[in-house]
Amino acid sequence: MGTTRYGRQQPRRTENGRDVMPQEKPDLRSLSEPVRFKRALALVLMTLVLPGSAQIVAGSKSAGRWAWRVLAGLIAIVVFLVLLSLVWRSGTINLMARPGTLRIVQILLIVLAIGWAALFVDAYRLGQPLTLERNHRLATSILDAVLVFAVVGALIYGSVLVNTQRDFVASVFGSGQKSKAEKGRYNVLLLGGDSGADRIGTRPDSITLASVDADTGRTVLIGLPRNMAKVPFPAGTAMAKQFPEGFTWENCASNCLLNGVYMYASEHKSLFPGDPNPGVTATRQAVEAITGLKVNYYVLIDLAGFRDLLNAVGGITLDVGKRVPIGGGSSPIKGYIEAGKNQHLDGYHALWFARSREGSTDYERMTRQKCVMSAMLNQLSPQTVLTKFQGIAKASKQVVQTDIPAGELGTFTDLALDAKKLPVSSFSAVPPLIRTGDPDFALIRTKVAEAVGKSEALDKAAPEGDGKTSSTPRSTPSKPTTSTTKKTPKPSSSPSKPTTDVDDVASICKA
Repeated sequence: MGTTRYGRQQPRRTENGRDVMPQEKPDLRSLSEPVRFKRALALVLMTLVLPGSAQIVAGSKSAGRWAWRVLAGLIAIVVFLVLLSLVWRSGTINLMARPGTLRIVQILLIVLAIGWAALFVDAYRLGQPLTLERNHRLATSILDAVLVFAVVGALIYGSVLVNTQRDFVASVFGSGQKSKAEKGRYNVLLLGGDSGADRIGTRPDSITLASVDADTGRTVLIGLPRNMAKVPFPAGTAMAKQFPEGFTWENCASNCLLNGVYMYASEHKSLFPGDPNPGVTATRQAVEAITGLKVNYYVLIDLAGFRDLLNAVGGITLDVGKRVPIGGGSSPIKGYIEAGKNQHLDGYHALWFARSREGSTDYERMTRQKCVMSAMLNQLSPQTVLTKFQGIAKASKQVVQTDIPAGELGTFTDLALDAKKLPVSSFSAVPPLIRTGDPDFALIRTKVAEAVGKSEALDKAAPEGDGKTSSTPRSTPSKPTTSTTKKTPKPSSSPSKPTTDVDDVASICKA
């Protein structure tokens, strides 16, 4: 037992088996008022810089130590994730993008906000504001309130962003089966369809296969015209048995073109028992038979909703090589997207740039669509994603449908970051090389293989063989093959003319 200055016994406290004197509240009356004011401000600011330090200095050391343990644990986790991302970026993104992980992070941010707010309130109490003059007490109160609002507000906002990400991943990305890279490449089918009554995806307005190198991210965009006729299907599939001579029947007109495969399959679900997306499955099979490449995943994009997504990211900037009408066809022309360099297009104008048919061919539209894809890839920065994430996620939920599993999100994010450093090349199966009414599918497969081969040759020719350090691809591969160097038409540099070779999309569109 201890004795107070008034002669009363006061129980001793023990710590680690030793008797210690109880901690008394410091008597601040012996200090001058300005010193007490500075002390109160210091305790509040200490809580901002190092949570728990105010309690260590002037309050409950036990509470302060717990705050430090929590802080040290969080710092250790962050350091571990940073180090992990340096050696395994895709795996780190996959881990952090899981809905379960995001839910834990969301809860942790909310608990951290509550705990930090409690430390601020306690630091204010330890400053003994009632011993301060009115103006100083008011200043201390305002500072503490502002810091509580700023810190807690930032953490709560962070939890909202995390919840938005979790909802986005859960809504767009499913738990489908992982598809392994085929011969070192991921092939993703990009389908664009108009929204409206029974229209989204029914007749894909845009059909592009993105073939991505699984190591470097170097990408080849393979454009397939929607009016391609007599498309084949892989042997053994229901569609191949139904159409052994290709997708055609007597007097089928436009119903038996490539973009009609989706609708036919959707209306004949009995051919695909248990398949929730027969239209996608049939279109995927057709693209595989046309190109000779295995399709790993698909992404279905609502072109009308795509406008909202472009607005969410702030639009895109590209060079427009030719005046493009807004409207036309069954509706009047409402204006034009004028030709010129560094044209900034919002969602409305970028969508018309990609889809306008008036005064142009389908093949020119395909080139313009690649312009938009290339611009999105090159101009969507991490800063834009972070600052406009909620708008992007909200728009994307309405725009995108895919079978890429959530567990592969990190893999493709990693590849996208690599792809931003490299030029995108393309091949379009269009006239004069390919007659869409009676295509030579063997020639298409040959040209697709050449396009992929040329793209891979650029990686092999680059320093260290990874393609990531080469800013300008070499004009000829270090070890050219006969199939990629002979009888290849010279590419066109004009967006108004179709091209059939492997072209740098950025040089065509300057996106």
